[in-house]
Amino acid sequence: MSDVAEIAKDKLKEKVVQAIKQVYDPEIPVDVYELGLIYEITVYPVNNVYVLMTLTSPNCPSAEFIPSEIKDKIQQVPGINNVELELTFDPPYSQDMMSEAAKLELGFL
Repeated sequence: MSDVAEIAKDKLKEKVVQAIKQVYDPEIPVDVYELGLIYEITVYPVNNVYVLMTLTSPNCPSAEFIPSEIKDKIQQVPGINNVELELTFDPPYSQDMMSEAAKLELGFL
């Protein structure tokens, strides 16, 4: 891949991250990215995006709402072609996956 294509891919990935950071778990005042719910973000050729994510628990009351909101926010990023979102509980979510900012916000530091 050329340097130009790689830079464009990285910029698009950054825009995807910014879009994801607009989504919050309704019970926690921290966005899902900082919570550590996003395991993988891959931008493929023709600007297709794959996101592997989890939820704080398999019976999370927002299980329907959070993934669809993430997908909607990513699809609003200019240039995105298709978004595939996969939900997994392997590895199971733990508070260790939170960013320092999230831990600070929630008083864990």
